[in-house]
Amino acid sequence: MRVPHLLDDPLSPLTGLHREDWATLADHLLLALRPWTSPDRARLRLPGPASRYGTRSDELEAFARSFLLAAIRLRGENGHDPHDLANWYADGLRAGTDPDSPTRWPRPDELDQAKVEAASIALALHLTRPWIWDLLDDGTRAHLVRWLAGLVGRDVPPINWVWFQIVVETFLRSVGGPWSADDVERGLAVHESLHRGGGWYSDGPERAYDHYAGWAFHLYPLLWAEAAGDLCPDGLRTAWRTRLADYLDDAVHLVGADGSPLLQGRSLIYRFATAAPFWVGALTGATRLSPGAIRRVCSGMLLHFTSASVPDEKGLLTLGWHGTWPAMAQSYSGPGSPYWAVKGMLGLLLPAGHPVWTAVEESLPVERADVVRVIDAPGWLVNGTRSDGVVRVINHGTDHSVPHDPRADSPLYARLGYSTVTLPPLIGATISHPSDNSVVLWHPLRGGSHRNGFERIACHVEGRTGVAVSRWRAHWVDVDEDTGPDHGSGRAGSVTWGPRLTVGSAIRGGVEIRAVRLDDAPPDNVSLGNVSLGNVSPDAGPSSGYRLELSGWPLASATPPGAATADGDCAVFADGLVSSVSTLRGFGEATVRREEGTSPLGAQVAVPVLRTAAPPVPGEVHLAVVTLRGALVDQASPRVVLRALPHLEAVPRRHGHEVLVTWPDGVTSRIRLP
Repeated sequence: MRVPHLLDDPLSPLTGLHREDWATLADHLLLALRPWTSPDRARLRLPGPASRYGTRSDELEAFARSFLLAAIRLRGENGHDPHDLANWYADGLRAGTDPDSPTRWPRPDELDQAKVEAASIALALHLTRPWIWDLLDDGTRAHLVRWLAGLVGRDVPPINWVWFQIVVETFLRSVGGPWSADDVERGLAVHESLHRGGGWYSDGPERAYDHYAGWAFHLYPLLWAEAAGDLCPDGLRTAWRTRLADYLDDAVHLVGADGSPLLQGRSLIYRFATAAPFWVGALTGATRLSPGAIRRVCSGMLLHFTSASVPDEKGLLTLGWHGTWPAMAQSYSGPGSPYWAVKGMLGLLLPAGHPVWTAVEESLPVERADVVRVIDAPGWLVNGTRSDGVVRVINHGTDHSVPHDPRADSPLYARLGYSTVTLPPLIGATISHPSDNSVVLWHPLRGGSHRNGFERIACHVEGRTGVAVSRWRAHWVDVDEDTGPDHGSGRAGSVTWGPRLTVGSAIRGGVEIRAVRLDDAPPDNVSLGNVSLGNVSPDAGPSSGYRLELSGWPLASATPPGAATADGDCAVFADGLVSSVSTLRGFGEATVRREEGTSPLGAQVAVPVLRTAAPPVPGEVHLAVVTLRGALVDQASPRVVLRALPHLEAVPRRHGHEVLVTWPDGVTSRIRLP
């Protein structure tokens, strides 16, 4: 991709990107795959570790997902095909679905992952019907119908997977193949049951809020409605349009000024697939965002990654975020999985004269003003700061679980905070206890407790500030390494229960006031299960070791982040970012937790941490200031990053406590801890 010239570009002054830049990158991605293709073009044998489904599945995955990008290019250029994409992929379809071919694909009735890839193939065939399907020989069409029909009447998980079945069977219906009205009706009912309000979908019965809300639950319905005709009830079509518009109103606030999407949830290796719902809004008109705003957010996301070694030197999309980091992927992800990023290139379906390509780019919300916003369904307080372009989410509603679920915390769901510039450490000790952006009851024999299964109490905006509160029963999990998907949902194991914790947050201007109360006395005698004693004396009494710990935002860098500590304060510094925690009441010790090799954002990770000097007293309120900022600050003093401290007062009430926060400019917030 060419280097943008931002100062002299009248249409794209913020990113410098135009439709031809997107098209050039799309063609580069497709052509870079050809050296890795089997001679009959059915399999794409990309380098990298295999998924749990094996190489046959991974090779199908790479073909299907890249075929979707080829289909976008063909449809967007009305069949103009200088790179012979149609014949290339037609050859692969012919060999992959031939039951006698040595490179035939596993069928959807043989392998679950094939159900996922069947949807990409069906959608691509729909988009390219005049240039591929209509020109295939009868035998190949029959083989394709038989292969896709492996989904008809099959059970699929009641999550985003219902759309794979709906899309495939709708295409089969259009070409005279077998399909089931019951499958479609059942899938639509599941989809409706997963809507949680405001355009947000949870991927299952859990509080599983992440980017799947956009690149799955908003992508397929409106694209399907265009192909389904009378299969799609008008009421649903209207509801879906409103929901997408509502979702995009929120989602545009979750993108940093540098173009980075929020680093939260699983499957982040799909990278700029996060642009997909914005393009669907442009394609269907189901959005309140202007064409210039849509291009700004989508081009910003693309530029964020292409400026950071994506694709790699071979022209491939690899497992990782910026560079290659396979540990970031879930176990179901193979070398072809990152090619779901092509969903983020749906804008190439729009012709060059469409307003989304001809309008002048407009600034993102975080580029115009500070943002304080509530997204109700996931229980998020959104806090963006114009001064540094960073967007933060304070999380009191999402954990990929249900209330009172005793599993361990998932790093990508259950932390108190996520942002566009930080990512929780993903491997190592974080599996057994949280190491960042958490409030834990710490014991040297057990480590840090988990908050998974918490109860959401409040999440709302008060004037120019946001307030949220949640409560949970602290618990320790002796993790069973063989249970639970990587980073997706919390891992299971034997559980040791502890007391309740209530935590509240008030946010403003990149600053969080965090109020913590231990509600019950810690247990005196609890079985330690298989937890290692480490260097702790076995004579240490269980209750005497308890401490209350509060950790801040993790910073990762190629070299060890700088750090500064003072009385009750700690800050870490890396690459123009500062993360700090400062005691206002109750915490007595400040330190830096360092990790190595646990983050794709940098080899060295540092987290500022506060801890009580003695066991916490039930009923007492502890207060701290937590910040994440992009700024040049005096690294000798952590408190200088706060500029001016808010004034806090914790007042006992009849049914709990109220923390009155008076910000330096006189604005007040109230954190109610019931």
